[in-house]
Amino acid sequence: MHGRGGLDIGWRLAALGGAVLAGTGVQLQQAATWSGVAMVLALAAALPMAWCCRHRWPLMALAVAVIAFAATDLRATARLSHTLPPALEGQDLAVTGRIVGLPQETLTATRFVFVVEQAPPGVPPRLSLSWFRGPDGDALLRGPPRTLQPGQRWTFTVRLKRPHGAMNPHGFDVELWLFERGLGASGYVRASPAAVPQLLAEGQGAWVDRARFALREAIQARVADPRAAGVLAALVVGDQGAIDRDDWALFRDTGVAHLMAISGLHVTMFAWLAAALVGRAWRWSPRAMLAVPAPVAARWGGLALASAYALLAGWGVPAQRTLCMLAVVATVQQIGLRWPGPFVLLAAAVAVALMDPWALLQPGFWLSFGAVGLLMLGGGDAPRPGPAWPRLRQALVSGLRTQAVATVGLAPLTLLFFQQVSLVGFVANLVAIPAVTLLITPLAMLGALWAPLWSAAAAVLQALVAVLQPLGALPVWQAAAAPAWAAVAGLLGGALLVLPLPWRVRWLGVPLLLPLLLPLPERPDPGRFELVAVDVGQGTAVLLRTQGHLLVYDTGPRWSPESDAGDRILRPLLRARGETRLDALVLSHRDTDHTGGAASLLGLPVAQVWSSLEPGHGLLADMAARSVPHAPCRAGQTWSWDGVKFTWLHPVEPDPAARPNTQSCVLRIDDAAGRRVLLTGDLESGQEGALSIADTTGILRADVLMVPHHGSRTSSSAVFLDRVAPRIAFVQAAYRSRFGHPAPDVLARYAERGIPVVRSDTCGAWIWTGDGPGVCTRQARRRYWHHRTTD
Repeated sequence: MHGRGGLDIGWRLAALGGAVLAGTGVQLQQAATWSGVAMVLALAAALPMAWCCRHRWPLMALAVAVIAFAATDLRATARLSHTLPPALEGQDLAVTGRIVGLPQETLTATRFVFVVEQAPPGVPPRLSLSWFRGPDGDALLRGPPRTLQPGQRWTFTVRLKRPHGAMNPHGFDVELWLFERGLGASGYVRASPAAVPQLLAEGQGAWVDRARFALREAIQARVADPRAAGVLAALVVGDQGAIDRDDWALFRDTGVAHLMAISGLHVTMFAWLAAALVGRAWRWSPRAMLAVPAPVAARWGGLALASAYALLAGWGVPAQRTLCMLAVVATVQQIGLRWPGPFVLLAAAVAVALMDPWALLQPGFWLSFGAVGLLMLGGGDAPRPGPAWPRLRQALVSGLRTQAVATVGLAPLTLLFFQQVSLVGFVANLVAIPAVTLLITPLAMLGALWAPLWSAAAAVLQALVAVLQPLGALPVWQAAAAPAWAAVAGLLGGALLVLPLPWRVRWLGVPLLLPLLLPLPERPDPGRFELVAVDVGQGTAVLLRTQGHLLVYDTGPRWSPESDAGDRILRPLLRARGETRLDALVLSHRDTDHTGGAASLLGLPVAQVWSSLEPGHGLLADMAARSVPHAPCRAGQTWSWDGVKFTWLHPVEPDPAARPNTQSCVLRIDDAAGRRVLLTGDLESGQEGALSIADTTGILRADVLMVPHHGSRTSSSAVFLDRVAPRIAFVQAAYRSRFGHPAPDVLARYAERGIPVVRSDTCGAWIWTGDGPGVCTRQARRRYWHHRTTD
């Protein structure tokens, strides 16, 4: 863009691109979609306003923002129309269709995406299904009778539910993940003798997914180390689910996780190599060169092959962003224009937003574009002609500067999204970037042509992991989730530190970064507490925070050997809240929906554990190995933290031979103002009755009651509710609980006494600070893709 006129046009086009992103971003914050009539009226008003007014460029930008808002809203409305109707939930439904994507196998299930061809009316066109294996009545003991592959055509009997996931502050949004992928329901295959799945055909469409699956299987068959095979599968076909959980933790803690997925750097490298090969091959044919110049053929051939690679690798946001940038660069070069880098980056961002508006809600979108933008802002020295050694030294210095810019500049974004940043990321990336980019990834990709190269790539990867492991043992920087103003200040501070400005200006970035690096999380006043009933599905987990202490009551369920609530929900929540240690961990009884996440939480500093676990329980051995003090819950024991009193009410005497529920640790919490909470675990009616009979002084009375045993019919007896007389009760149970929790007759007993019941399946995490009805996360974070359980 040369000349004043070209520059003006460039800035105007940039303003229109920014308007597209702004309009899309505003729509993504809506709690409900707009009606079609409102969209038509908005468009009808925007276009004449833009073209007929005197100052039309600013109004045109406003009109473009409205159009982007409307287009996204219409797409969202159309996608929401493919959500499972409530009447079909839990019904046995016969569906026929094809498997697409890469099925994910775990020890307990195979999960896959199913494109429906024939089904009862109302069944969405795309489903997320699980085929469980194990002794469950709805599963065959061996799971699927054969390996599930993309392109297979099956007839299944399935049970479905509307998209629904745990909803916690700063937690992963499962419902957004399902919505963005167009999955209108989730469910499981009914693989019982009365409903036998039928394989109808192999190799039905989905040829890209079939190629990806074949490559993944070939890598796993060739590479002996399954963990190395998983990383290579992620690099070649974009299957990030193949990476072992421990490896992900190592890559995250060392700051190299961005290299273990298909990144823009990988796509750019592939495009460069492909362009070089196409150009070299094109020059072998004089006739081809006469028809199309070799540089033009190389440019577009490299882009085409890079696009094929991105499709094969799963078409992630970094790949989309890179391809858009390469396409913009190729186009402007083809027509003889020269655009500044930021304009190219903005054009790529607009293209990605138009293809997938909900990509703007992914951390990967901002990290990907932020990395390129920072490198553009940071600048760099152009190579100077001269002897080889000075040029090599200059390249090394430039590489170190580039890595420093990326490390410092992206740290605020990383803290903003994940509340942690690696302190060894700079050093780790100096080793990992050349190893992954120049050796592991090329060898992994070329292995598709000659399989022995996969073994070589695995060997280099294993050596890299050996280098990273000592670094991964070092601590990472963690900080609580910062408020919006601190996030904006931190992002500005990071940009100032990497901009090519005088150092006296750059140093201004340090105080701007401090509120993001060292936020001051809110804590209750002395004598008060905050209760967070975490949404963990079918299970229990409660955080009880006083001014200077944290107690965690139960740790939620364990869903599989690879996944539990402690790792997936509680640890991210604690990190976002700025919690670095547990002053007390309570395991009310042995049931896995209460202790499933305990092993993950014991990886944190824990000062004390109370439980009713029987001698010999595996968790007790884990505590002993970690030198964590343990004591049994025993009625009558008390202690105080920051003016808040804690009292055990049950069990009177631990009985290892008793049923676990009957030994549930019951904890009463009293603040200085007399507000009281009663945490009951899975207490049953027999023990409720004993406590009620023994209560002659009102020790059971409470303002807030944890509904015992998730609302089971065996609990919440009338005499117990009359003794406690709570102002409000909360129950933690899964959406459409397989156990029927909370039972309707139990809820009726609460309703008869005028006791409102807060349910985790409709409320998400519930936060109560002693005043008012508390806050439901599902209402506070409401977006239009979130499930409304009252529908």
